[in-house]
Amino acid sequence: MTNQEQKSSRSFAGIAGIVAAATLISKIFGLVRQQAIAAAFGVGAAATAYSYAYIIPGFLLILLGGVNGPLHSAVVSVLAKRQREEAAPVVETVTTLVGGVLLLVTVAQVFFADTIVDIVGHGLAETTRAIAIQQLQIMAPMALFSGLIGIGFGTLNAANQYWLLSISPLLSSITVVAGIGILTLQLGKNIILPEYAFMGGMVLAWGTLAGAILQWLVQLIVQWRLGLGTLRLRFDFKAPAVQEVIKIMTPATISSGMMPINVATDLYFASPIPGAAAGFNYANLLVQTPLGIISNIILLPLLPIFAKLAEPDNWPDLKLRIRQGLLLTAATMLPLGALMVVLSVPIVQIVYERGAFKQDATQLVSSLLVAYGIGMFVYLGRDVLVRVFYALGDGQTPFRISTFNIVLNAILDYFFVQPFGAPGLVLATVGVNCSSMLMLLWLLDRKLNGLPWREWSLPIFGLAGGSVVAGVASYGTLFGCQQLLGTKGLVIQLIELSIAGLVGLVVFAAIASLMKIPEVNTFVIRMRQRFLKK
Repeated sequence: MTNQEQKSSRSFAGIAGIVAAATLISKIFGLVRQQAIAAAFGVGAAATAYSYAYIIPGFLLILLGGVNGPLHSAVVSVLAKRQREEAAPVVETVTTLVGGVLLLVTVAQVFFADTIVDIVGHGLAETTRAIAIQQLQIMAPMALFSGLIGIGFGTLNAANQYWLLSISPLLSSITVVAGIGILTLQLGKNIILPEYAFMGGMVLAWGTLAGAILQWLVQLIVQWRLGLGTLRLRFDFKAPAVQEVIKIMTPATISSGMMPINVATDLYFASPIPGAAAGFNYANLLVQTPLGIISNIILLPLLPIFAKLAEPDNWPDLKLRIRQGLLLTAATMLPLGALMVVLSVPIVQIVYERGAFKQDATQLVSSLLVAYGIGMFVYLGRDVLVRVFYALGDGQTPFRISTFNIVLNAILDYFFVQPFGAPGLVLATVGVNCSSMLMLLWLLDRKLNGLPWREWSLPIFGLAGGSVVAGVASYGTLFGCQQLLGTKGLVIQLIELSIAGLVGLVVFAAIASLMKIPEVNTFVIRMRQRFLKK
């Protein structure tokens, strides 16, 4: 490894350390938030209605306003190639454009809330439907704030500001938990009664909106201090940098905007299944907690690097960075997915099973968690490849693939929901992600004049095999512990889960170390050096 490569590795690991710590804090608060919702509302009317009302506001916040979303990626791809003093006019112009469009989306959600809920939640009980409509109208302004947050994230990322990007989402969790806490103090155990479902639903909606507003305000303050743009309206839409952002952002945003269509399709097929919609939220949070942390660790440092290597002369280095991203994804997501599959029941019991969340809910959510765990690698691997296309200034390719996947998702939902029930809808999503990743790889092979398929695939298959072995070892350990200690009691469950999970990770680490994958070993060494130094 050259001095330049060593410097780059240290930089990557240093950024990853910052992102890991901040994202971990944010995800812990997100988990606490979901635990509070589960304990207060279980899979009752308030939580079920929230699952439907949150489809559009939530996905706009996550996809448009999220780290690694299309707005974030487009802004980073453009600003990373320019001087900092050029940023403010570009950011202000893009904010003016995006804010205007999303303001119309906000108004549309308010006026058509009942229609939206009826489309995605056909057959909902009347009380649940009424709560969902009111919740959607309250959370509608999140459409506007999602765009502002996404642009701000991209601006701060291009300026090498990583801490705030990773930690600010916890503000939404804090406001929701605070609202539930106040409601619990007022109602006590009565909070689970059906007559208070409407009040609980309103607390969830207002808390979510307040969190989005706080997230934007905190971000805006930092952006102002760095001189990276204010709330000034600019209409210089023909500026080259702005046009470049629009070129990447428009198809990427439309592509991401299709994600709620897939979710709405899933919920359409799930609506006859009792508690399925709320179950999706609970299981998804358990997957998104580790996935979100690792996603930020891998994608945040790599996205500016991809953008700087976009010219044809730099494509050999770009391919090395793509390999790095995919192998780090495989080395983290494959073993975690295996552990999610074999340890799903104790994970759900420990995290959620209390208050209004009973054993039947545990069975539903754990079955969904198994299906999510199977697809963790392809979910993040697809995201790595999409960011490569954004860095190359190509937002059209991911858009076309997303369009195709809408049809594919509906077909797979139709065929999978009958034999597998609610988990079948998650398996359909896994199938869609597999299809996306394979298409992106094939098209990237053509775009970059060939990819080293054998060099990339062999270590990934090896890591997949190691994950299966680790999963078997973890399950065997869990079974042995349960025979010895029983399955009753939170402390006993936590001990058994910890031992089984640790055994699985140790087995995988041993197998991975024997494979001697340079990218993985280098990253682990740099991360270890950084944290030991601290």
